Amino acid sequence: MSTLLQAVEVCGIIAFACSGFIEARRKEMDLVGVFIVAFITAFGGGTLRDMLLDRRPLFWVEHQEYAILVFVLALVAWPFFSHLRSAAAEKTIVVADAFGLGLFSAVGTSMALEAGMPIFICAMMGVTTGVFGGVLRDVLCNEIPMVFRRGQLYATCSFVGCWVYLGLELLKVSSAVALIASVAVTSLMRLLSVRLNLRLPG
Repeated sequence: MSTLLQAVEVCGIIAFACSGFIEARRKEMDLVGVFIVAFITAFGGGTLRDMLLDRRPLFWVEHQEYAILVFVLALVAWPFFSHLRSAAAEKTIVVADAFGLGLFSAVGTSMALEAGMPIFICAMMGVTTGVFGGVLRDVLCNEIPMVFRRGQLYATCSFVGCWVYLGLELLKVSSAVALIASVAVTSLMRLLSVRLNLRLPG
């Protein structure tokens, strides 16, 4: 894995772990619950991606430092997030989740393309990587998964961002530029959809 791709993946792990920390604290879980929710949120999408692409070992098994990072973050963040007010927690989750969505969607698309998957499958793999960790987080916290709610755009943002990456790759643009552009489009589109209450037609 290239250094940039690995850096993007680490940033995605941190972003999704933070959203898991906050949601678990909102549900008044103890430290063990906070760690488990954060771990599954951070690694759920990438684990499903690796299984579908038949990649072994799984990315967080190959890089045990990722799991250690989430464990240390849980210890450090647990007392801090316990003092977040509900409104602040909600905003923090939205921002962390938006960046996690963008980062993991781009990584998933890149890995699928590198594995020689058909272009549409690459986009779907990116969406799967981006949304599945959040789905598991919401299920564990007894919430309807964000991606299934009739609310602001979510999976759509991931899908558009994946195609930005694929389009730039087809145009022979630098992979680094394609990754950054994909992350930016997905994350900003998600944040704008929340800010402007953008929704798909019912």
